[in-house]
Amino acid sequence: MLSMGDSELVWARRPREVRRPALSVERIVRVAIATADADGLDALSMRRMATDLGSGTTSLYRYVTNRDELVDLMTDSVLGEEPPEPLTGDWRTDLRAVATRQRVGILRHPWLGAVMTTRPALGPNALRAVDLALTAAAGLTPDITVAADIIALIGNYVFGAASQELAEREAQRRTGQTEEQWRASVGPYIRQVIEGGGYPQFARQVIEAEDRTFAERFEFGLACLLDGIGARCRP
Repeated sequence: MLSMGDSELVWARRPREVRRPALSVERIVRVAIATADADGLDALSMRRMATDLGSGTTSLYRYVTNRDELVDLMTDSVLGEEPPEPLTGDWRTDLRAVATRQRVGILRHPWLGAVMTTRPALGPNALRAVDLALTAAAGLTPDITVAADIIALIGNYVFGAASQELAEREAQRRTGQTEEQWRASVGPYIRQVIEGGGYPQFARQVIEAEDRTFAERFEFGLACLLDGIGARCRP
């Protein structure tokens, strides 16, 4: 259930008539997205936006009510960056496409995943994406509750997998080391662990396991998830 506060949603409000041509909602949202992509959502504030736009903070409130509304507009904007491919009618193919598109969006805009998991997105692009995802799930089950649970489950998986990849990017940025450089730095310790013989399965992993990319691990996990969903929902 969605709870509605006293404030009017931006999506239900008519655009305001503003005489200052130097600013626009589109420009404010575009600059805000660039700020969040570069510095994170915590860096986003109306004061920061005013500075980046060369405007007074008061002027921004003629276009955007507050920071939360700005984040809503940003979220819907990035969700509409790439139109989804038409559904094929095959539930597995279509749900895989839904998951892949979500992953691409989160990796492109690292702040997006956290926003999507903490509050429902209600803009037109978000609703279009949800409707398409539910239609894809309807190819497997006629139960709309189950279909919604499937979409939520896939979203949770995508967010978790993408978060790991983003964490690795952040570690590289913070330390200045690539993953290969980090492995080289811990190599002597790992060799000691393996030679000690106390962790045989870990040793097997280091010596024998394939070194898969994040994309390959994502595809493997998604395939397992879809296998389980299919087995659960088939009559």
